[in-house]
Amino acid sequence: MTEAEEVDLVVPPGTPQTIIRDIALTFNVEMIRVTRPLSYANMVNDERELIAFRGTKEEVATAGEYLIAKLKEFIDS
Repeated sequence: MTEAEEVDLVVPPGTPQTIIRDIALTFNVEMIRVTRPLSYANMVNDERELIAFRGTKEEVATAGEYLIAKLKEFIDS
C-alpha cells in the first residue's frame, strides 16, 4: 500500500484507552502519532501531538464508525 492510498483517523483527546486499544486490536490499522494544530478555546494556533490510526480508506472509515459508536456509548453511560 502506498502512502497516497492511506488515510488517517485522528483520535479525539480524552478518548478512553479501552476504545483506542479495541480499535488497534480489531481493525487493520497502524497506530501513529501526528502533530496537528488546534483551534478552539484558548488553544488558537497551538500544535499538539495526537494519536491517530492509519490505513486504507475503507478500513479507517469502518474504524471511525466504531469509534463514534463507542464514544456515544461512553458519553451516554
